Amino acid sequence: MRSALFSAENLEKESAQPGMRLQNSKMLKIELNGEAMARVGSMVAYQGQVQFQALGSGGIGKFIKQRLTGEGVPLMKLSGQGDVFLAELSKDVHIIDLEPGDALSINGSSVLAFDSTLSYDIKMVGGAGMASSSGLFNCVFSGHGRIAITTKGTPVVLNVDAPTYVDPQAAVCWSANLQTGYHRAEQLGLGTLLGRSTGEAFTMSFAGQGFVVVQPSEEPPVMGSGAQQQQGGLLGGLLS
Repeated sequence: MRSALFSAENLEKESAQPGMRLQNSKMLKIELNGEAMARVGSMVAYQGQVQFQALGSGGIGKFIKQRLTGEGVPLMKLSGQGDVFLAELSKDVHIIDLEPGDALSINGSSVLAFDSTLSYDIKMVGGAGMASSSGLFNCVFSGHGRIAITTKGTPVVLNVDAPTYVDPQAAVCWSANLQTGYHRAEQLGLGTLLGRSTGEAFTMSFAGQGFVVVQPSEEPPVMGSGAQQQQGGLLGGLLS
C-alpha cells in the first residue's frame, strides 16, 4: 500500500524516555509510566495499559472555585504504562518546562495536560476590580515538571520590558510574577453613548519582568462580567 499519508513525518514518534513530547504541531504524545493529568475529552488514541479517572477540577476546593469563576480545568488522571495521544480542536500544542521557583498564570481553556508533579490553583487576576468579559480568574501552575498548552494559531511571546497591553481573550499565559491590571482602551464619548464601539473596551495591562503569550485569536468569554461582579464578595473570601 502506498500513500503520502505513510510518510515519515506522519509516523508515530518513538523515544526511549517517558514523558511528554510533540507528535506533531497539533498533537501531544505522553509516553506514560506512572501518572499524568489531562483535559477531559482530549484523548484521541492510546496504546498499552492505561486507566482514565475523571477528577473534576482537581479537588472540592478547586471545583467550588471553578463553579463560581468559570475558570479551572476539567481533569482526568492518566495512570499505567503506554502511549497516550492528546489533542484539542486542532489547536497548536506547545510544551513548557517549569523549574523549581517558576510560576505560570494560564487561562484554564488553554491547558491540555501536565505532569502530576505540578500543582495549580485558581486565583483572581490582580487589578481585576474593573471587570472585563474574561480573564478575571486564571490557573497558576508551579513546581517542577512539564505542562502542555494550546493556542489558536501561532502565538507571539511578548517580552514585558515596557508597559504592555493585551486583549484579555487573546492572553494565553504569562509570568505569574508580573503585575496585572485592567486598562480602558476605548475612550468614552458621544459615539460610545450612541452605541458605536471599537470592540476593544478593556485590555489587560502587564508590568514588571517576564513574558506574555498572545494567540492570534480571541477565546469567547466564559461568563458575563455582570455575574462575575455579583460574586465578587464571596470569591474574595474563597480566593484569599
